[in-house]
Amino acid sequence: NSRDILEADLDQEEQEKQPMTGGDQAADTPSASGQEAPTTAEKNGLVKLKIPDEEEEVKFTGLNKEELMRVAGTPGWVRTRWALLVVFWLGWLGMLVGAVLIILQAPRCKDLPNTNWWNDGPLYQIGNIQAFTDTHNLKGLEQKVNSLAQLKVKGLVVGPIHVAPPDEAVNLSFEEISPEAGNLDQFKGFVQAAHKKGVFVVLDLTPNYLGSSGPWFSNSSVTIVAERLKSALVFWLDEGVDGIQLSGVERVATVVPSLWNDIRAIVQNRTDKHPSSSQMNLAWNLGGRLEGHMASLVGPALVKLHQLLLLTLPGTPIFSYGDEIGLMDEGTKFPKMLWDSNEELNGTLQEERAERLTCRRFFSTVSELRGKERSLLFGDFILLFNSSSSLAYLRVWDQNERYLATFNWAAEESAVLQLSHTVLPPTAVVVLSTNSSTMPADSSVDLTNLRLGPGEAALLKFPYTG
Repeated sequence: NSRDILEADLDQEEQEKQPMTGGDQAADTPSASGQEAPTTAEKNGLVKLKIPDEEEEVKFTGLNKEELMRVAGTPGWVRTRWALLVVFWLGWLGMLVGAVLIILQAPRCKDLPNTNWWNDGPLYQIGNIQAFTDTHNLKGLEQKVNSLAQLKVKGLVVGPIHVAPPDEAVNLSFEEISPEAGNLDQFKGFVQAAHKKGVFVVLDLTPNYLGSSGPWFSNSSVTIVAERLKSALVFWLDEGVDGIQLSGVERVATVVPSLWNDIRAIVQNRTDKHPSSSQMNLAWNLGGRLEGHMASLVGPALVKLHQLLLLTLPGTPIFSYGDEIGLMDEGTKFPKMLWDSNEELNGTLQEERAERLTCRRFFSTVSELRGKERSLLFGDFILLFNSSSSLAYLRVWDQNERYLATFNWAAEESAVLQLSHTVLPPTAVVVLSTNSSTMPADSSVDLTNLRLGPGEAALLKFPYTG
């Protein structure tokens, strides 16, 4: 009997080890003897679980208005809001005080000097209308205004164009335009076209510009000519002219000082808007009606060097027509202006045109830079180095970028400048050079060992450091 009990216990343990299966599985499982098991096989157990297909989304509805009002009115939230408000205003006041301290401690900007329009850019002198234009008259000059505006010049000095038979003071007529130059309507059209481009017009009224007895004829006629000039000044200023140029005025100032004072007063009252400093009254030029063009005076190889010199010195630079392309006199002080077109050229002519265009781009680049940078417009002049063949100076204004102009006039020898000054950094950046192959733009150069090639000039810059 004990054996039967033991076997029964073992059978029970074996049954418990079998997996819980449903009736379908038992029905399909064959018996050990090969016969099918009864369809009513016993089941050890059955567990049914419900697994949801997707988790139900939990939605947060928040508090409604009444609940928010109840919570907001609790003492804890009231104290919190007041604390945040105090922190906000303290932070705002702190930023305000900090901004005021920064402004008070920052260096004050220097007041800009009083200037007139001729201080803002170079003047371009057209001493002979017939040589300058294709049509040989003022109408042709009007057609060239767009091209002249691209040079970034501030004013055009035109003429003389009035009727003035050589050495004949009696037949002088300031208000009448010479028929060879055009007529009054053409002049008005030219002035209007120039003004639309932001370019001012200066008229040369030198009395005896074609004669040989002097710009004011003889001493005996100075008084009469000066008296007639006074009414002519009013006439041309009423026609839109922005300024008057006169040559040989020292004779008038000496012979009839009272009339010269009247002439000055008429022009200044109509043109000077601000009293200028001595620097703002300076003017520089190389050449002119009597001397000729820049390229003929300094040589073609040094044209860009002298362009850079005049455009970076304090004061107003004055150029003759054609100086921007290196025009040579070729036997006359008024050579025909060369206007380049898109026509195809071969050999030497093509090379000459390329050189003219390069020279013109250099001029317009420096001219534009001078009109934008305060250090070049009215900055202080600091001489750094000066010798028979080399020159270096600084142009600085307040906290603006500083400009360093360097020149080597030697035709065959390089120059090494060892520059030092309290405001100079060890290095500077090249703005432009007359020889971009040896000193390319945006490159950095050592100011303690600055090398300039023969006939080379360069404009450098460095920032204000305080």
